[in-house]
Amino acid sequence: MTDLEESRKLINTIDQKLASLFEERMDAAKKIAMYKKQFGLQIFDSSREEEICSREVDYIKNPEYKNYYLEFIKDLMNVSKKYQSYLVEGCKIAYCGIEGAWANIAAKRIFPKGNLSTYSSFDQAYQSVIDGTCDFAVLPVENSFAGDVGQVFDLMHNGPLFITGMYNLKITQCLVGIKGSKLQDIKKVISHQQAIDQCTEFLHSQGYSVETTVNTAMAAREVSQLNDKSIAAIASSDAAKLYGLEIIKESINQNAQNTTRFAVFSRVLNKEIGDKADCIFQMMFTIKNTPGSLARAIKSFGDLGFNLKSLRSRPIKDIPWQYYFYVEGEGSLFSDKGEKLLSAIKKECEQVKILGHYSKEIEI
Repeated sequence: MTDLEESRKLINTIDQKLASLFEERMDAAKKIAMYKKQFGLQIFDSSREEEICSREVDYIKNPEYKNYYLEFIKDLMNVSKKYQSYLVEGCKIAYCGIEGAWANIAAKRIFPKGNLSTYSSFDQAYQSVIDGTCDFAVLPVENSFAGDVGQVFDLMHNGPLFITGMYNLKITQCLVGIKGSKLQDIKKVISHQQAIDQCTEFLHSQGYSVETTVNTAMAAREVSQLNDKSIAAIASSDAAKLYGLEIIKESINQNAQNTTRFAVFSRVLNKEIGDKADCIFQMMFTIKNTPGSLARAIKSFGDLGFNLKSLRSRPIKDIPWQYYFYVEGEGSLFSDKGEKLLSAIKKECEQVKILGHYSKEIEI
């Protein structure tokens, strides 16, 4: 037998082993896909992939092979993602707005294979998950410039759903109008109130009158239907393209880092990430009416080694001068420390509600 034949025989033997290992890997990928489907998590996680690639390449001892192995492992991960996408397809995703709205853009980026369903209000989108019509809802919770989305915070406080992921979408607002429109033609601008708030400096500098609409995409659609050069909308470039409008001026929001956080809401609380120091949690609670209760509750986080990223209060509807508190922190609530934290907080609180638990935030 020649050296060539020996080498080919060896490759055939190795390929048989690779085929068996490939099946094992895809079986594991299937379990991961089912986990992601249950909790509404993205198939693609760039930071996770970078971590895997960096780790895997270190296993190769021959430096001449490292770049080739990196290419091999990336191809293998792409095959795995395709299979996971196939398994996850069919999830029904609720959002508030119409096609071209920022929520629509966020939902498509988080669930590129999902079946999107539009609702006219945050309440309806949220309720569709409660009643099982949809699997997940993608709703905005906060904008870096305009602040909290109060309606969604109230749903979080009063409703039964849980946050299984938080995603950051950079918002670039555009002034859009019908074809041929110029800055000097515009008299009135319509959009969602938050979009108007994000662009006040530009609007004031131009002296435009403003009118609010339900969302930015509806504003773009209305401008298209009115076909009036004197009326423009603040909307995304996606909405402009969708409704046949031109971008009169791009990036009119005064804050270049304008970002909206979108939460994925599910019927199931994600407890399976376990005792991870880098995971994130959200919680809401109401305080007992005794001196020092709030201070003692907040102190519990630091005493047990939890870093609080956010603390805010919001009035409780229908109960004058009563408030619930929202906290966001780093660490696992489903660990020994987490159990101690919950026990300590419950001593000072009337109600304690875990809102969310997930591994990290993702840029989309």
